[in-house]
Amino acid sequence: MMARHARPGRIEAIFLRPARREDVQAVDHADIAANGLVGDHAPGGKRAVTLIQAEHLAVVAALLGKASVDPGLLRRNIVVSGVNLLAVRKHEIDIGAARLLIAGPWPPCSRMEEVLGYGGYSAMRGHGGVYAEVIDPGRIAVGGSVARADAAEPPAGIF
Repeated sequence: MMARHARPGRIEAIFLRPARREDVQAVDHADIAANGLVGDHAPGGKRAVTLIQAEHLAVVAALLGKASVDPGLLRRNIVVSGVNLLAVRKHEIDIGAARLLIAGPWPPCSRMEEVLGYGGYSAMRGHGGVYAEVIDPGRIAVGGSVARADAAEPPAGIF
């Protein structure tokens, strides 16, 4: 049952962080290389790519008493919807033409207080997304599919 997901997810946004503490750049597509997104300053290795669920943005906003939260402020590379990222921890996902291994949760940093305001760090706890290492490089694009690599096919008629 743990390999079963109701439907594939979708890439909602892609952000590049050219340098530490610089503003992120939203892009329509990006290439994922062995050490992370081309044009991003990520450290590579297990933390080459960061992802966050779009569904968590509403929770963070509610905890802050705001109508919405700009996902670019959270400094994650990829915003996805429709897939529970914590449910695919320690598993590979196909995202666009790339394959990533979801390594673990990505906790918030103290900068969340700066960009989200008072309580921003606590609002992000448990909703900060995940980090991943690159298994197979490839291109990703907004609107692209996200699915567990070894997911079982849904029964006929589900989609």
